[in-house]
Formats: sequence, C-alpha cells, structure tokens
Amino acid sequence: MSSATLEWGRHYAMVDPSSYRIDYAINPYMDPAVQPDPVRARDQWQALAGTLRSLGATVEEVPALPQAPDMVYAMNLGLVALRPDWTGPGRRSVVLSHMRYPQRRVETPAARAWFESQGFAPSYIGREGIGAHFEAGDAFPFRGDLVVGHGPRTDELALKQLAHDLGVQVRGVRITHPGMYHLDLAFCPLDDDHALVCPSAFDEESAAALLDLVPQPVILSEEEAIGSWCANSVVVDRTVVMPECPRRVRNWLDTLGFDVALVDVSEFHLGGGSVRCLTNPLDITLGRDLELVTGGQVVDPGTAAA
Repeated sequence: MSSATLEWGRHYAMVDPSSYRIDYAINPYMDPAVQPDPVRARDQWQALAGTLRSLGATVEEVPALPQAPDMVYAMNLGLVALRPDWTGPGRRSVVLSHMRYPQRRVETPAARAWFESQGFAPSYIGREGIGAHFEAGDAFPFRGDLVVGHGPRTDELALKQLAHDLGVQVRGVRITHPGMYHLDLAFCPLDDDHALVCPSAFDEESAAALLDLVPQPVILSEEEAIGSWCANSVVVDRTVVMPECPRRVRNWLDTLGFDVALVDVSEFHLGGGSVRCLTNPLDITLGRDLELVTGGQVVDPGTAAA
C-alpha cells in the first residue's frame, strides 16, 4: 500500500528563461566560456512547464529581469508558507532568500514585488548582505517539520529565525559536498514515508539524522545524485518529474508505486540547476510547532527570537 501523497507540489512559480545565461561562476558547474543555447533552453523550460500542467499542476510564469541571469532558478526566490490556522496578512507568507552571492541579490526586489502581487506577505532572514544568509533551495517540509540544509549557502544562524518566524520545528542538516551546495540537490521528499536522500552530501551526523527522519529512504549514491541530478526533481501526486533516472532508482520508484516523467533540462545544468531549481512550490502548508532541532538538540523557540 502506498503512503499518503505530499500535501504540496501542485502549484508552482517558474521564471521566464529569456535572461538565462552564464555571466559568472558561483558553483562548480558554471563556466562563462560555455553558454547555454537560448532556443534549446526555452524549449526545455516550456516542456517542463507543460509536463507539470499535464499532470494537473498549476504553473505561474514570473517575468525575468534582464540583469538577473540566475533568476530562472525560481526555487531560490523565497520559501512560501501557507498557514490555514493563522489569520491576517501572514496567512500567505514568503520568506525571501538572502543570497550568499551578491550577484543574485538583484533578484530579491523583483521577487518581493511578484509575491506581493500574488497576495503573499514577505519577510526576511537577512537582507542586502546584512544578517544571516538563507536560500530557499535549502528548505523542505517533511512529516510536519522543516528540513533545512546549511553550510555552503544558508547560515546555521538562519535556522533559529526560521523556526521563530514560521512557527515550525526546523531540523538542520549540514551540507559539506561542494557539488551539492543546496539541499534540493541531495534530498527530495516523495510522500509521507519516502524521500530520495544522498548521504554523501552531508557530514556524518547530519546524514544519519536525515536517514532516521525518513521512514523508508531511497538512498542515492554520490554518482547518481551528481551524474543524473535525480534528487533535483519534483513530485505531483504519484508522479516524479525528473531530469534523468538511473535504472536502480527507477526500479525503486516502480516498486513504491511512483510513475516517472523525464524532462530534459540539460541546458540549465550548465548553470547548476535542474527540475527542482526551476520551480518554486507555492502551496507549502506549515504548522505551529515552535521547536528547532539541529545537531540532535532542541532549542526553545523563545531563544530563537533573541
């Protein structure tokens, strides 16, 4: 019997790819000497959006900024939080990313304007180079908690503020692998009991904690995660939309009752992102359990506010 499907993943924001190019190198995959083909990139982007829509998901298209070539990676614009038990403007909110690299901070004002136009109340962990860095590609809800990767892009200090501001239990995992610098390159929730997990992305303690959190993990090797980008996928009901799926992983997904939809987004791999990076879920619902778990310790939410 299959587990309950994810409560989110049926409504996405995607940023128009017209400004996508490689102007600088802020991850191991980027090389300004190797530029994406703009026609092929647009075709791939449209195929991804079309696939999501064909599965019943809603896709909102966000205008691109000409001076923001990485804005196409919509996942990192901000973390949406829908809170049905709240009232007032915070009921639909978004924590805007505070990018580690200044090259991407130009995206934030445009992201704020778009989210506000959709009825989301914005907040910040840090801003314009001041305060803790937080990038939304490091955060996923799973089994009532918010799992947040920290290290390369998100500061550990941001976890306390997320717990306080969002009213959720935050489980921090330390990312140590340079090629999996965001959590979404090494962790993909599939349903209430299953997730794709690449332990090689984390330090030993964090890898163990993440595997303990997921009742039935589908464990990825380092080669599978980096070579196929398969953890950087999205799930719509029982269909996993993936850039590539190694045979062993496909066999596991078949056994667990998942369908697989493959979408070629290889032009976007040149910039360091894949299917998940190109999509930002707008239907994440968070609760009111104010705890923070990191390194095996629970931190009182009152401390988080300090």
